[in-house]
Amino acid sequence: MLLDAWDEGVFLARPNRFLAEVVVGGRKELAHLPDPGRLTELLRAGAEVRLQRARSAGRSTSWTLIGVRCSQGWVNIDSRLPNALFEEALSESRLEEFAGFSSWRREAHFGGSVMDFLLQGEQDCLVEVKGCTLVQKGVALFPDAPTTRGARHMGELQEACARGLRACAVFMVKHPAARLFRPNRVADPSFAQALSKAVEAGVEAYAYLASWRGREIRIARRLPAELA
Repeated sequence: MLLDAWDEGVFLARPNRFLAEVVVGGRKELAHLPDPGRLTELLRAGAEVRLQRARSAGRSTSWTLIGVRCSQGWVNIDSRLPNALFEEALSESRLEEFAGFSSWRREAHFGGSVMDFLLQGEQDCLVEVKGCTLVQKGVALFPDAPTTRGARHMGELQEACARGLRACAVFMVKHPAARLFRPNRVADPSFAQALSKAVEAGVEAYAYLASWRGREIRIARRLPAELA
């Protein structure tokens, strides 16, 4: 997937979950931050960032912050990207675990949730995609903050399995240092327990490393996962 052009700048501060103060083009600006995660290990004062100009008129911010440099490279922090990467890989038949699906739809209602994808085939498959940016000593950890919504999604996937559907949780890891995936039991033990119960009940869980090189970002490989 080719990303639109960006400018580079410097991160200053984060007034709230969705707003960043940056310097870009020699001027102090406000930028939309499309990732509500804590991102404390990335968004440090003085960090190099990548920003795209806002497309829509009437926005309160002229920029969107899409990436932060870490010691190993660039980390994409656009929470809209994981679904797009997954769908692109599906359309190009690059995911062995999802071979055989030629049609799907986004935003499938199931139980009390709207799940990311319903893949349609001999056995329909419900998929929930989560973006992951937190890496510690090579281990990708999700989530970086408590997520009751995420735990609820794992319960819905478990229920889908019980009803005869195939159900999968996909973790799109966007940090170049990741070598392994684990649920973050320290930040959110409830989510980790919900994921573990879902996997025991038949839900499949996969983690993929998304590599960002130049203007292109795409799924590079599947990461090993320790889920128990």
